[in-house]
Amino acid sequence: MALFQTYVSGSGNKTKVQQYNVVRLGNDFEVRYYPSAMMATIQSSEKSYKAIGRKGYTKLVNFIFGNNSRKQKITMTAPIHMQVNATSSSMCFVMPSIYNKGNIPQPIDPDVMITLSPNEYVAAIKFSGYANDEKINYYIEKLKQSLKENSITYTGDFSFLGYSPPYQLFDRKNEVIVNINWH
Repeated sequence: MALFQTYVSGSGNKTKVQQYNVVRLGNDFEVRYYPSAMMATIQSSEKSYKAIGRKGYTKLVNFIFGNNSRKQKITMTAPIHMQVNATSSSMCFVMPSIYNKGNIPQPIDPDVMITLSPNEYVAAIKFSGYANDEKINYYIEKLKQSLKENSITYTGDFSFLGYSPPYQLFDRKNEVIVNINWH
């Protein structure tokens, strides 16, 4: 965690953000289109946000600090994607858009995988402050209710997106997203 804080604080407020297009604004949620993106991903059997965060941060931060085939530092991109469900969990760092399958450094740690996310439509709900399992679950339920009220069906598991570095005390940005059926 200290490595992550040092890295982010040393990089200033220049963190790039994963690109998406807002397709629809709801009362408390957005429908977004995300184009595919390269991700550094770890899978885990952890069952909580806190546990996957502890395990995942270190491995993924080491990868972007240079624990890769080129010993190359990779710029941090927000948000960090986390998914926790009954059978498995994952954490992903979005890679800068300059990378593709052909030019991204390969991880040395066998637990870190390079994946390509699909093009997708998601519903997103925002919240502030520090995230924890209870808060994330509250916003999952809130998003489920909003989607039901708007006759939008979702598929798959809900994900947590964290935009703020751990040392940031105020104006923290978090989201819960889920894939939706959108035409």
